[in-house]
Amino acid sequence: MGIAPVRRCLCFLLSAGLVLFPAMLRAQSAGADAAANITPANVAAALAQYRQALEDYNRAQQIYAAVAGTYWRSITEKRQLRNAKRARGEALTVDDYVLDQPPAYTGPPRPRNPLQPEAPPHRAYVPVVADFLAAARDQFKFTPRLPQTDGEFKRAYALVAAAAGLTKNQVVRIYAFEATGNGDYDVEAGLEYNKHGRAITTALGYNQLLATNSVEIVAETGNQFLTALRAEAAQLPDGQKLVLDGKIETLRKMIAFARSVPDAWDQHEILATTPKGLAVHALNLDLDLGPLLQTQKLLDSVVFARRKGFASPLSAAELEMMNLTGDGNGFDMVTMPQAWRDKVPTANFFRPSGYADNPVAQRNNVVARLIAATDARMDEEIKKPGAKELAAAFR
Repeated sequence: MGIAPVRRCLCFLLSAGLVLFPAMLRAQSAGADAAANITPANVAAALAQYRQALEDYNRAQQIYAAVAGTYWRSITEKRQLRNAKRARGEALTVDDYVLDQPPAYTGPPRPRNPLQPEAPPHRAYVPVVADFLAAARDQFKFTPRLPQTDGEFKRAYALVAAAAGLTKNQVVRIYAFEATGNGDYDVEAGLEYNKHGRAITTALGYNQLLATNSVEIVAETGNQFLTALRAEAAQLPDGQKLVLDGKIETLRKMIAFARSVPDAWDQHEILATTPKGLAVHALNLDLDLGPLLQTQKLLDSVVFARRKGFASPLSAAELEMMNLTGDGNGFDMVTMPQAWRDKVPTANFFRPSGYADNPVAQRNNVVARLIAATDARMDEEIKKPGAKELAAAFR
């Protein structure tokens, strides 16, 4: 499925030379000859070419948008059909999936106005660890208990994950995939290799929880975390118990905040962008609560699969598919017969924006290749010191 290329007009092909026009205006050292060539006629011709190129571009975009819209509506319709068939207990066939790849835009790029300087791309600021900590302090008077070393956090995480029934293989391989095999407990997306760079999302920690994940988990599972903290507090001396009691009270307030909206992803996403939502995200950094949050993200997927009747243990790559695309889409993917995996495009399991932002799913554009690429990446990253340290924490 695709769209026919939109043929560029000759004047658009020639318009590439117009990018020199602003430079000619600025470069006084270019000499009188260059300045003499800048005339009202040049400007008029440049603008005429730009307007024609813009018209061609807009026409190509309209054609592409119509074709792409039809494609992604078919993805939604097929997904609804599969859900309905499952609800009725009917067997699926490979034709219940869209078997064509998404259409690719093949028209001209957006032309540049020769009379306007090219503005740098605007990138919205993404909060980082310092912002999460500041929000926790300002909104809840809470300071997370940070580990002395990353190894301390890994040991706490391994203890919680094993107690929840997750396997070492699942935990270590997903950590290797999500956190580069060497990430610390506070690793954030975009800052894996340069902590002075620019964060690209709020994805944080060993399993790269978004701030929305944190709010949702606290809303849905916060009471279980309270029970775990209270059990721990009951075994502590009075001085230490007092500190943990304060954390319990903070968590109780955060739970109330996370439950102040309906239990829906889009509602939690709104909360996650507020100062209080960023404060909830800071729980991932706490030595008592961070391992619980990071574990729960994976455990929710395992429980979802069991509830759907999938009794076999999920491989790390299969669990990562649920982590990557959401439990429903991921479960749809991992329960697919092996014979279909080479035929079904990965686009079936994404929304358009999510697919556009995921070059891995685009390059590995059928299910079999995406799972294989995930496994291959895990195979490489588990060789790194961080992954080996986490594996050792399970022993």
